[in-house]
Amino acid sequence: MTSLPVSFPALLTTDIDGPVSYTEFKGPKGSPTIVCVHGLGGSHLNWMALAPSLALNARVLALDLVGHGRTPTGSRIVDIEGHRRLLSGFLREVAGGPVILVGNSMGGLVATLQAAEQPDTVSGLILIDPALPTSHWGNTHPRAIAGFLLGVTPRLGESLLSQRRKYLSAEQSVHRVLAACCADSSRVPPGLVAAQVHFLMSADRVALDNAYLASARSLSQIFLRPRAFAQKLRGVCQPTLLLHGDADRLVPLAASRQLSRAKPEWTFDIAVGVGHIPMMEVPEWTLDRITRWLGLAGADAARISAEATRRV
Repeated sequence: MTSLPVSFPALLTTDIDGPVSYTEFKGPKGSPTIVCVHGLGGSHLNWMALAPSLALNARVLALDLVGHGRTPTGSRIVDIEGHRRLLSGFLREVAGGPVILVGNSMGGLVATLQAAEQPDTVSGLILIDPALPTSHWGNTHPRAIAGFLLGVTPRLGESLLSQRRKYLSAEQSVHRVLAACCADSSRVPPGLVAAQVHFLMSADRVALDNAYLASARSLSQIFLRPRAFAQKLRGVCQPTLLLHGDADRLVPLAASRQLSRAKPEWTFDIAVGVGHIPMMEVPEWTLDRITRWLGLAGADAARISAEATRRV
């Protein structure tokens, strides 16, 4: 069980072609800014076991992507580019200056695309079990394959999620997701689990499922074109920390191993016996690796972001 504090600051709202929900941990004056980007079906809550301790040395922001968490879809497009555009606007309107982006799963893809397409907004990247297209994924778990099929098959996904809403309570749904995403879901802080359940009980589950499917389908299309993504990846020059759980059943470790070979300048570390969401399952380990990187290979990224923060 984690000994790190879990905290839930007041939810804030900004306008980026519609309302966007986020949380903020102020951090010391003049410190770098870290922006956390959740994965498919996640929200800002995914970072609440890690963000309070990160904020001892940085300003930390965690936003909800389009149709996720408390950010409604509105007139915005729910796809990977739509998420990236929302993130870009958030960096401009709320974060200010170049930041260190931390992305998990789909959020790792969104963060990487932002770094490639608008490099002046990103001083560094921290990718945690990122869903980045590669030509070698190793032995993919059947649940990941099923998720891919949901993403590309019209009507099937809608039907299955509709049935799930009928027969699974909010609590059952949260525990089901955690069981799939963790090697040992009992390590997720109980307060964080309770917050996830409370959120789902009060949320529009139909709208969340629609955003989930639209995002999954967009993600699936990107994964069908790994060479196109490889072109973008070559443009990512920021210092980068790559973390991956070796028991991840959704994005196999083999994918990040291939990425680390393609980008040998990246710092790569493996969480042994950990699943897809190390920042929730083993937040102490995740904090330790991030803190070390910020003091070593990521020091320039932290300095650039801190200097920009002081100018604001």
